[in-house]
Parts: sequence; C-alpha cells; structure tokens
Amino acid sequence: MDMAQVLDVTREAIIVLLKLASPLMIIALLVGLVISLFQALTQIQEMTLAFVPKILVIFVSLLFFLPFMVTTLVTFTQGLATRIIGIG
Repeated sequence: MDMAQVLDVTREAIIVLLKLASPLMIIALLVGLVISLFQALTQIQEMTLAFVPKILVIFVSLLFFLPFMVTTLVTFTQGLATRIIGIG
C-alpha cells in the first residue's frame, strides 16, 4: 500500500465521519439556538431547560438517521475490506 492509497482511505474516513456526525450536530445546534432564544426572551435561566429538550431531540433524530448511518458505515467497511483483499 503506497502513500496515495493511505491518503485516499483517510480522506474517505473523514468524509464518512462528517456524513455521520453532521445531521445530529446541526439538529443539536438548531435546538440549542431555539432554546437559548427562548431563555433570553423569557429570562428563564434554568440549566435543565437547555439540556433535556436537546438530549430528547438528539435521541429521536438518532433513531430517525440510524438507517442512513448504518448504511454509510457498512458501505465504507465493505469498500475498505475490498481494498484489503486487493492488497493481499
């Protein structure tokens, strides 16, 4: 395996990481923004108000995005296994 193949696998791994993490992080960002805006407008500074809804929304979105995440990981793993077989 030469340096170009190693860099290609690394680049693909980073792309897969971004594909998996981006939807949940964007949803968490939007929910956090809405909650912060609500807290600023009502001047309620309760810490649980910031964390509990965000955790619940992330869990629900994780259930929603789980098939996409598993498919992406399986595709990447199969491609990696194919490359390993091709080397040997």
